Amino acid sequence: MRLFSLLGMALACLTLTASLKALEDDGKTIVISFVSTESATSLEAAWTPFMKAMERDLGMKVKPYFAPDYAGVVEALRFGHVDLAWMGNASAIQAVDRANVEVFSQMVDGDGSPGYWATLIVHRDSPYQTLEDVLKDADKLSFGNGDPNSTSGFLVPAYYAFALNNVNPQQIFRRVTNANHEANALAVANKQVDVATNNTMDLRRIQQRNPEAGSQIRVIWRSPLIPSDPMVYRRDLPDELKDKIQAWMVSFGRFGPSVEEDRKILAGTLHGLSPFRVSNNHQLIPIRQLALFRQRMAVENGTEFRGEAKTRRLAEIDAQLEALNAFVDSLDKGL
Repeated sequence: MRLFSLLGMALACLTLTASLKALEDDGKTIVISFVSTESATSLEAAWTPFMKAMERDLGMKVKPYFAPDYAGVVEALRFGHVDLAWMGNASAIQAVDRANVEVFSQMVDGDGSPGYWATLIVHRDSPYQTLEDVLKDADKLSFGNGDPNSTSGFLVPAYYAFALNNVNPQQIFRRVTNANHEANALAVANKQVDVATNNTMDLRRIQQRNPEAGSQIRVIWRSPLIPSDPMVYRRDLPDELKDKIQAWMVSFGRFGPSVEEDRKILAGTLHGLSPFRVSNNHQLIPIRQLALFRQRMAVENGTEFRGEAKTRRLAEIDAQLEALNAFVDSLDKGL
């Protein structure tokens, strides 16, 4: 994958309309999918201006595809029903490994921050102030967990909030449900669950769109920084098309005669974004490490593996972690 300098991206964007004339004449359609953090209706309303701008600048039809869950987006990419997608880091790993896609850009928060944070939330009237408070009374509480393929809704809290405390939420809570970020936030606001996962970006969006519900929510735990969500596209798309999509994506809201309008469109998306930045599969490495750490703790503390089988499985995970760590070191040294 070729990466563009800002100057190169600007020049590429100036030639997009002419360069894509043949594709336009062929009536080609780009299909873009979005992870199911909220209902399909909410996603479509939030992203339609962005898709219209994409059509405007690329001279191609842009069609949305809404899957019921994260796994549905991965499968749609795998079978060629979708060309590019917004994904969480955890689901992007599955897509890279199983669906022949690659990361090409990364979301940037409206305040320019390099990522976001997973959270645990409770109702504002809840007596629980900290994660430690919740863990002490977990057997009395209902827990709204995220989609199993969600980075902030499931993977990050599973490791940092629970695995590091040597507990499994499925075993310690009185009742566990799984839902998307919006549903979990509303369940907490309406006292349908006692504690739930979420993230800082989606909480801000909920507070903007539904201030009454947002005012009922209080954060009691925040994770380490999570890299902002990636955009991926299928590796088997024509190279010229991939380059032009990437150039447009990271230039949108930075260059061009409609830059002010484009920035307003980005600000109006689900998370109130700034212009995207170039990225690649390397941004998934911390999440891969996180997932391996979680696997290791599950094997070490669980009963699925015993004796030599446990030793072998731990050695396999350690080897994968060592390989990832060595790769990170080589990147840091510029090898």
